[in-house]
This record gives sequence, structure tokens and C-alpha cells, in this order.
Amino acid sequence: MDTSSMEAMGTSLLTTDNSSTALREQKQAPHREPGGDRGLLRRLDKPAELFAHLTPNWFASIMGTGILATAAATLPLQFPGLRTGATVIWGIASLLLVLLVCATGVHWLRHKEAAVSHHRNPVMAHFYGAPPMALMTVGAGTLLIGKDVLGEHLALGIDVALWGTGTLLGLVTAVAVPYWQFTRFQTQEDSAFGGWLMPVVPPMVSASTGALLLPYIPAGEARMTLLLACYAMFGLSLFASVIIITLIWHRLTQHKIGAAAAVPTLWIVLGPLGQSITAANLLGGNAHLADSGTASSGTLTRAMAAFGILYGVPVLGFVLLWAAIATAITIRTARQGLPFSLTWWSFTFPIGTCVTGVSGLAAHTHLAVFAAMAVAGYALLLAAWVVVAARTFHGSVLQGTLFQDPGTASVSAWPIRRRQAPQSTGQAVRG
Repeated sequence: MDTSSMEAMGTSLLTTDNSSTALREQKQAPHREPGGDRGLLRRLDKPAELFAHLTPNWFASIMGTGILATAAATLPLQFPGLRTGATVIWGIASLLLVLLVCATGVHWLRHKEAAVSHHRNPVMAHFYGAPPMALMTVGAGTLLIGKDVLGEHLALGIDVALWGTGTLLGLVTAVAVPYWQFTRFQTQEDSAFGGWLMPVVPPMVSASTGALLLPYIPAGEARMTLLLACYAMFGLSLFASVIIITLIWHRLTQHKIGAAAAVPTLWIVLGPLGQSITAANLLGGNAHLADSGTASSGTLTRAMAAFGILYGVPVLGFVLLWAAIATAITIRTARQGLPFSLTWWSFTFPIGTCVTGVSGLAAHTHLAVFAAMAVAGYALLLAAWVVVAARTFHGSVLQGTLFQDPGTASVSAWPIRRRQAPQSTGQAVRG
């Protein structure tokens, strides 16, 4: 990594660390802190400031919460109270989605300049992939779990609406953000990070959650069309993800780890991999529903079912490899200081997709080893969610520091001519 990039990373990391130590500074400071006499949002001058710097990566918190519920619903081993707990978590995710959508609307109305600046930022723009994935995650949870509360008919209607909206938005981000990156953003060889995957993963989520809708689609051409459309989105996301993962590997090899605040985004790599295993097995498991009764149709659907296992197991091998590497890097960074930011939600949703993927393999192979891996993965997901959710609650609802300016509004116009990508990485992920 060249000297200017290292200096930019160092400056960004220092800014992040200062934010993470706000509580200690607050205790030591003799003067009155902004909002210090309030019980909530203590470090904001006024509560309305929480809308000023709301960024799209906030939707990652809904993704991480929603996957905790859907993963529980599909675990091969069910425990007493698991479904009840999953229902509560789904309810929380649904409520958070409504609140965040409304808050984002207020952000665009009151702070349009800051809102527009997000898609001009070479780092934050990639997180436009989070809103569509949040919509579809909550939608899948509504169909799998929410139907116990709402009834199947209403749950299906909500899921169809959220899946349709999320799919449309996801296809837009999968095209628009790479287009901006190819034509307008100035990036360096050391710019690649896990966030680059965010805009291209939504179609993979569409493929896996779309598979849940197949039983409700009229039999015949409509059902087969949806099935093949999901496989097309599977391929769209898979090949784009493989390219980006290669760039991330190259960056780590040539330029090493970089800013500590960006280290959690390494776990995003597990997202498209685990989600692809999930999609391959869900689509393969429901492919028989699209069987028209002809010999060719039967052969095709049986091949789709087999593909779930033949694809999923090799990819699981790479998932375990990357998880081991990411774990080692995370532990190494934590020993030196890993500041808390919204990037910590990267510890949740990607792991959750691996849990649902392994659960799919367990369902189709009936092997105890996959069932055990799914349960162990869910325990890890639950632990990660508890830690990240608690830290997010403290930094947002109690302190309000996560609502402060993350430094993204400074990128105000295209093209970005100065050497800015590494600095933006550290700033934007500060949350």
C-alpha cells in the first residue's frame, strides 16, 4: 500500500477510534455534553438530528435481525421456544423496517443534499444494496413465521409486495452501482473491500426468497417462468460476486488488511456464498412443483434438485476457508483495537445465510453433520446478533453517536478526482 493510502487509512481509523471512545471522554469532560440531561440520544444537540446523516447501511441492521428469525424457522433441529423466539425477532425486524423506511423518507425530505451525496460516494453507494435485501428478508420471515400471527393469506400478500419491491430495487442497484463505479468513481488498487458485494447480492436474495413463492404461483408456465427467473438472478449475482471476491483477495494479498473499521466487511464475502447455497437448495427443492409431466421437464427438475447438493457442498468448503481467514484477521485486529461501527452487522447476515444454506444441505442429504453445523452456526449467529444489537442500541438510541455525521457528505460531485477512496472507506464505515 502506498504512503498516501496508508496515511488516509490512519486518519480514518483515528476518527473511528475517537468515536468509539466517546463514552470515556464524556465521563472525563467537565463541561456539559450536548443533550446530556436527556435519557436518550445524549450526544445529539437535539433529537431531530438523527435524521440528518441517515445512511443506507442502516438497513444492514434489519438484514441481520431478520435473518436471525428466518434461519431459526429453517433449522433442521427445532427446540422448544425456538419458533416463539423467532416470531418475536421477526416482529422486531418488521417494526424496525417500518421505522427505518419512514426515517429515510424524512431524511430525503429534510436533508436532500446529504441524501443525494450517498450515491456519489464511492464507498457508501455500494450500501444501496442493503435496503432491497432488508425488504426481502423481512418478507421471507413474514411468510415463514409471520403467517402464524397474520394468517397465511395476509402474510403471502406482504411477502409478494416486499419481494417484488426488493427484487426491482436489487436489480437496479446491481446495474447502477457498478455503472457508477465503471464510469464515475475513481478507485485505486487497494480500494476493494467487502462492501463492493452489497449491490450485486440482492438478486441472489431474490432467487432464494423467490423459491418460497413457487408453491403459491399457478402451476404451468407461470411457475416455470418464476423458477427460471430465479436461476437467472442466481447466475447474475454469483458471477459478479466471484469477480469481486477475487479483487478482494488480490487487495489483501498486495495491500494487506487496511483500516480496522473496514475489517468486519470481510465477512460480507460469506453473504453471496451462503445465500447461493440457500438459493440452490430452495430452488432445487421446489423445482418439482414446476414439473409439467413431460420427460424433459422431469429430467430438468431432478437435475435442479441434484444441483443444490453438487453446488452447495464445494462452495461450503470455500465458505469454511474464508470464515477461518476472516476469523483470524478479526481476532488479530481486535487485539490491536477494533472500533465499533455499523460494519459490525457484517458479522450477522452473512453468517445467517450460511446457516440457511447448510440447513438446506441437511434437508436434502439427511446427514447429521450438516444438521450439527447448522445448529452450531445458528448459535454463533445468535451470539453475534446479541453483541452487535446491544452495541447498536447503546450507540444509537442511548448515545446517538451512530447518528452523527459519518463523513460521507464531503463527496459532493462526480467525478472524484482526488485520491479519496481509502479515506472514504474509513469514514463511511464509521456509521
